[in-house]
Amino acid sequence: MTFAVHGLPVARGIAIGRAVLVVSSRIDVAHYFIKPEQVETEIGRVRSARNAVADELTKLQASVALMGPNDAPHELAALLEVHQMLLQDEALSTGVKQWITNRLYNAEWALTTQLEVIARQFDEMEDEYLRERKADLEQVVERVLHRMKGTAAVLAPSPPRRKRAAAHDDDDQADPTSGDGIDVPLVLIAHDLSPADMLQFKKSVFAGFVTDVGGRTSHTAIVARSMDIPAVVGARTASQLVRQDDWVIIDGDAGVVIVDPSPIILAEYGFKQRQGDLERGRLARLRHKPAVTLDGERVDLLANIEMPEDTVGAVKAGAVGVGLFRSEFLFMGREAQRLTRLPDEEEQYSAYRRAVEGMQGMPVTVRTIDIGADKPLDGKSSRQEHLNPALGLRAIRWSLADPAMFLTQLRAILRAAAHGEIHLLIPMLAHASEIHQTLALIAQAREQLDQRGVAYGQVKLGAMIEIPAAALTLKTFLKHFDFLSIGTNDLIQYTLAIDRADEAVAHLYDPAHPAVLRLVADTIAECVRQGKGVSVCGEMAGDVMFTRLLLGLGLRSFSMHPSQILAVKQEVLRADTGKLKAWAQGVLHAEDPAALLAAPR
Repeated sequence: MTFAVHGLPVARGIAIGRAVLVVSSRIDVAHYFIKPEQVETEIGRVRSARNAVADELTKLQASVALMGPNDAPHELAALLEVHQMLLQDEALSTGVKQWITNRLYNAEWALTTQLEVIARQFDEMEDEYLRERKADLEQVVERVLHRMKGTAAVLAPSPPRRKRAAAHDDDDQADPTSGDGIDVPLVLIAHDLSPADMLQFKKSVFAGFVTDVGGRTSHTAIVARSMDIPAVVGARTASQLVRQDDWVIIDGDAGVVIVDPSPIILAEYGFKQRQGDLERGRLARLRHKPAVTLDGERVDLLANIEMPEDTVGAVKAGAVGVGLFRSEFLFMGREAQRLTRLPDEEEQYSAYRRAVEGMQGMPVTVRTIDIGADKPLDGKSSRQEHLNPALGLRAIRWSLADPAMFLTQLRAILRAAAHGEIHLLIPMLAHASEIHQTLALIAQAREQLDQRGVAYGQVKLGAMIEIPAAALTLKTFLKHFDFLSIGTNDLIQYTLAIDRADEAVAHLYDPAHPAVLRLVADTIAECVRQGKGVSVCGEMAGDVMFTRLLLGLGLRSFSMHPSQILAVKQEVLRADTGKLKAWAQGVLHAEDPAALLAAPR
């Protein structure tokens, strides 16, 4: 039966494919694809863990048998017997093998996927006693997962697509062993995905994704846009309603997820998908055209990247540099790769150098590590540790609290600057004392490199304006920095007191709020007045609804995901900044700026 789930649109376009569920577990479970030659190894890992748990249960049964009736009630022995039966259940072991063999899931992912399939069968049973056995199955699987923890195989760079028949038939719960037919896209459905998870999936075959939680500027959404795939977040119950292998349509424009679509709906969205492909093809013709307005104003369109390899997409999209290299992605997801330490100076230096060389002489702006809030190092939610992680130890506060780590990163960035133009960007500054501490550590990093006789380059220093306190004390910042970069995502969050990752208040997240626009406008104006560089690197930069407003306010440097560059360039080419100035001031002073921005011009 066809039904729709509504959420928030965060990455535009249409995706049609089979659902792949990332099932939540009470312990952390890695989700990644393996190489075909690793299949037997992964099956062996499950088998070994299952046998170890079976031995454990056998010993427990033996110890219970030796106890008296007052020490061990009869129910306990019966429960252990049930656990042994579930552990040896053919449906569990066969299903896990099939997910590993045919989908190339790692062992843990395959086990949790099959658990979800069987658990749904338990839910549909009429007998209450049998329904309650689902909890026993979950406990058994948790035991096996605990046994496997710490023995993950090495991550594969990218999986091949499985083969599935393309026809929309009645095999909604088709078994993963079906193997003939053409390639069928896969769409990812999850309760939540950490940035580290997204980084792993970034190299995968997913055509789109849906999460139950998240907001338009949560980092999961941001990475989705960088992957240029349709995505919907904040869909509340999507992971509970969608089943493994369901046909799913993701409408990233409307924020709608359609499950088990009828042939008519499938045909309609197939047409929309082709229209989107044609539009992207038309925009691609602008790639080599300089971004110059009708009245001759040159505009720099830069790229936001997460990893050095992203420079390939940036150059392909026509970016004239990198306006934001989110260096924290070098630090995240390492636990899943069995890397227990943070990246050292050599590893970071190599990554920054690759980014510089990848941009072929164009400038690269490296932001120092911005960890905290919705970007924890280990992929776990920092909400477990802090009452309000967005206001806690994150970004520059985190770096200044660990000078040794910060100095390592600064030395690596300075060394990479010997190979090309690098701008050094500091996130989340708010206090003059933080500025002075940061500048002192940069000077110390230079001294350390001098003492070692290691070559390094000169860098331009920049600060992010993402806290209202910073936007209101611009003159202090401009005394010490060569340029400013406005991080609109956090600036909006802190100005409006909205957790940008919380779907419950997502409707209050408003980039067109008069207070937000005033802070952005004042920052641009002060930088222009003092002759300092200024850019916007938040999601506002890639939103074509704001392109003309920012141009009218005097902005000439936009940094966004490579996938957004051509659409913004089209707006730039059609704009006359001379005519936009008065209109932009009218928007600033309007009670409802969003209405003016949405009105056709």
